[in-house]
Amino acid sequence: MLPNINRISTCHSKEITICGDLHGQLEDLLLVFYKNGMPSLDKPYVFNGDFVDRGKDSIEIILILFAFLLLYPRDVYLNRGNHEDHIVNLRYGFTKEVLTKYKLHGKRILKLLQKIFSWLPLATVIDQKVLVLHGGISDSTDLSVIARVDRHKYVSALRPPKRRHMSSTRTSIDSDMDEEVWSANRFLLRRGSLVYPKPLGARSSFHNCSLQDFSDRIKVNMEDGQDVHRRRPSTFICGINSSEQQEAVSVLSESVSSDTANEEWKQILDLLWSDPMTPEGCIPNEVRGGGCYWGPDVTEDFLNRHNLQLIIRSHECKQEGYEFCHNRKVLTLFSASNYYDVGSNRGAYVKLGPDLLPYMIQYQASSMTRELSVGQSVGRTERSALKVLREQLFAHKSDLICTFKKYDSGGTGFVSLTDWASAVESVMHLNLPWRMLRCQLVTCKTSNGMIDYHDWFNELAIKGPNTDHIDQSLLETLYRHRSTLETIFRIVDTDNSGFITIEDFRQTWKLLSVYLKMAITDEAISDLAVTIDSNHDGSIDIDEFMEAFRLTDKKSRLERGRSMFMGTATDLTKLDEDPTV
Repeated sequence: MLPNINRISTCHSKEITICGDLHGQLEDLLLVFYKNGMPSLDKPYVFNGDFVDRGKDSIEIILILFAFLLLYPRDVYLNRGNHEDHIVNLRYGFTKEVLTKYKLHGKRILKLLQKIFSWLPLATVIDQKVLVLHGGISDSTDLSVIARVDRHKYVSALRPPKRRHMSSTRTSIDSDMDEEVWSANRFLLRRGSLVYPKPLGARSSFHNCSLQDFSDRIKVNMEDGQDVHRRRPSTFICGINSSEQQEAVSVLSESVSSDTANEEWKQILDLLWSDPMTPEGCIPNEVRGGGCYWGPDVTEDFLNRHNLQLIIRSHECKQEGYEFCHNRKVLTLFSASNYYDVGSNRGAYVKLGPDLLPYMIQYQASSMTRELSVGQSVGRTERSALKVLREQLFAHKSDLICTFKKYDSGGTGFVSLTDWASAVESVMHLNLPWRMLRCQLVTCKTSNGMIDYHDWFNELAIKGPNTDHIDQSLLETLYRHRSTLETIFRIVDTDNSGFITIEDFRQTWKLLSVYLKMAITDEAISDLAVTIDSNHDGSIDIDEFMEAFRLTDKKSRLERGRSMFMGTATDLTKLDEDPTV
């Protein structure tokens, strides 16, 4: 029953609290409630997506938020984030958490949560002036289009809408819909909603709508009526028979529906995945693999077109828990403290009163880190960032060695500091001060200022069983795509036992080889399987497998997102935002 865009006002409660990403960190949510009070009729909240993944208590968080939503439906608002998506959940931990905590009904719970996530509203507007959404906007974002989309069709924002095809009964169907959608009634309702807007609903729902919403509905109805009148005479003038006429109308309708669905999908993708940037313009967000980067000129144009004054978004970790950009017209809000490591960042929430001036409250969930000095806090952040950076360097070992050899024409195994820095940047493309970082990244002794690049990579050795006899390129590929491999393992492990047979292991590698477009020999797979199956029981423990291939640094954080290097260079160190934050 909820609209795509919730519209709320400060006039009743005088103040609205907005929270950013929580990512399964229950301590942060409970701390917010302790400091600010629990949701109630007098204390409304907007939770801005990414409730799940990465942290260990995602299911507890969504149960708490859903309970408050049911208790106070007009005072608790949940926006969808890019992690409220079953494909993202496969990779970033929520699927594993649910299957671990609910061994009997886990799959049914996940299926239900897929549908719930697809029904979550996409944005919230406060006092018609402040837009709250998870990711951001693009130069084509249009709130009137977003207000009309059938949001539940997009179970995953990462997957573009499937093309419609004709069934044996000449019924247009979507190839990726679940079994419930195959009923005729469901189909007719869904197809009709592509062309005609939803009904206005009961009078009680008007408080969530604006005049803009109503005018858009009227405009669409008028245009639809005019199109019908314009098309009607032409069918008789052409003199075609009824079956040909129906086929022509069907093709036209299918084309219009396809274009509409693609436009809707792009709008939702931009809404959930985009990030602001300092330069002007709007460019694809290649770091995440979805959405865009948008500049201050796009913000200005968007706010003017929609008569808004501020965008509050989340989606990016900030060291202080929040950050303003675009002349303070875009506010990034992140509520998961200690996100990368203990002491790495604060969490924050914002309170908005009738004056719509953001009042920020910062916190840190771990009492142990509240007394850290600035130097200690920065030190923790740098260590966390360097750990992620070393992992990224190891994942590109082959490319780096090939580049080093180009500088090392004599084959000595040594390169100068300048050549080392140039080679690393040419492979990594991170725009980092590599010469300055050499002391922290290269700890082996150097000869006359030269760097032994083979010894350097030995420092980044994989810890685990004896892997000397395993194809090193296979080992590197495995590490680079470790999170993808775990996702495939979870799919192959159909009984959720945490174990797979040797034959299942082979099937997993066949899937992975297709995904990576690389040839993997049976011998290489057998060597790997024997190495991992340390107790020789004929089955492989997934968790032990994932543990076997990690860097020497304790508790690798390759999948923990972007690194905030030196506090001020967050944009330079986005090392892992999923397409898939």
